[in-house]
Amino acid sequence: MKTISKQKELIEDNELDEISVIRKFRITATDVKKDIKVIKAVKKINKLEELIEKLCPDGVEYKELERCCNILDNMRKPVTKSARQTGEYPYYGANGIQDYVSNYIFDGTYILVGEDGSVMTSNGTPIVTWAEGKIWVNNHAHIIEEIEGVSLRYLYHFIQTINVSTLIHGNIPKLNQGDFRNLKIAVPPIEVQNEIVRILDNFTELTAELTAELTARKQQDEYYRDKIFDLKNDANKVKISDVLISLKTGLNPRKFFSLNTDNAEGYYVTVRELGNRNVDYLNSKDKVNQIALNRINERSNLEINDVLFSGTGTIGRVSIIEEYPINWNVKEGVYILKPDINKINPVFLMYLMKSNYMKKLYSNYIVGSPVSSIPMKDLKNVEFILPSLDKQEEIVSILDKFDKLCNNISEGLPAEIEARQKQYEYYRDKLLTFKELKKAN
Repeated sequence: MKTISKQKELIEDNELDEISVIRKFRITATDVKKDIKVIKAVKKINKLEELIEKLCPDGVEYKELERCCNILDNMRKPVTKSARQTGEYPYYGANGIQDYVSNYIFDGTYILVGEDGSVMTSNGTPIVTWAEGKIWVNNHAHIIEEIEGVSLRYLYHFIQTINVSTLIHGNIPKLNQGDFRNLKIAVPPIEVQNEIVRILDNFTELTAELTAELTARKQQDEYYRDKIFDLKNDANKVKISDVLISLKTGLNPRKFFSLNTDNAEGYYVTVRELGNRNVDYLNSKDKVNQIALNRINERSNLEINDVLFSGTGTIGRVSIIEEYPINWNVKEGVYILKPDINKINPVFLMYLMKSNYMKKLYSNYIVGSPVSSIPMKDLKNVEFILPSLDKQEEIVSILDKFDKLCNNISEGLPAEIEARQKQYEYYRDKLLTFKELKKAN
């Protein structure tokens, strides 16, 4: 894959225009080498079965976790955010890296398991993180290191199979010391552990490669999005108001309606549900009844092709309406940009409002503290370069392809990452299920 820096060189040297560069370097997510790696991993299962039959045909011993590793929780040190000094060393919490600090308290290879806060996946298994090198760990994550006879990497895979949902207690979810230390671990011979690790690491490497590729693609997407909108020809400079039929907003409860009444079945969309291409209204925490939906729509008048923009709080989250909103509407502070389709392509407007190019243009109009906002009258007056409708359509076609590759959960890289993760979980659970060795009388 060509690097982003190489692509930038080509643009800066005027060898290709922006759109040509995107077309030239677009590649598919499928990589034959990845499938070969999976095939090799599956073939190793035959060798594993032979090892199990040879070394532990009657089952394996199950031990408490504290007998399988060194638990280093008494060495952890929490540091408040205000007291941290920024540096190069990862600062870990319950669910991974929280910050980077100027010092470290551990140096080696470790497993971190969430203790309180974010401690459990949707499947009921622990939040487990692999950490290497010089690190700082706060008191929200258990930390363990390897002992002889039990592979730390084997533990990393095995702990992720344990359902801890019945062990999590308290208003703030917590996997306490006693329950953590007593987690039951199947401990086959080290040769079997190492073979399992070899197989499962093939799958985790694939997921890591795809995740890294997705990160690079998103950076590439952002770079080209900005280049596309940063047009040099200012012959067609317009105001946002010039390309809109209207700019409206939703409605807050106050005296008009109440949230979460007994008959509330409609979704009340806030800034939180914006950001993806389409509105994530099903994730809304609040609901309203039909009377409230009608009242809100008297002001918002939501329609297909409307672009929603968060104008207060977290400014700049953007979505587009592509299906008529039957059972949801928006709060005040979510701005509804109704495009004049004779002047601007609605999807082009969505991408434009997401771009760093546009963010730079409207950032000077942001007011307020601690809650920021951009007044609607000021947003209307923001000037930008408007290409022709044909050029807009061409840009939309290009950015749609990037969006599909980087963000679509049913296609592209996110779908492939999810499929590989499920593949890993299937083989992990299959390979780490052992018959327990019966104790001699």
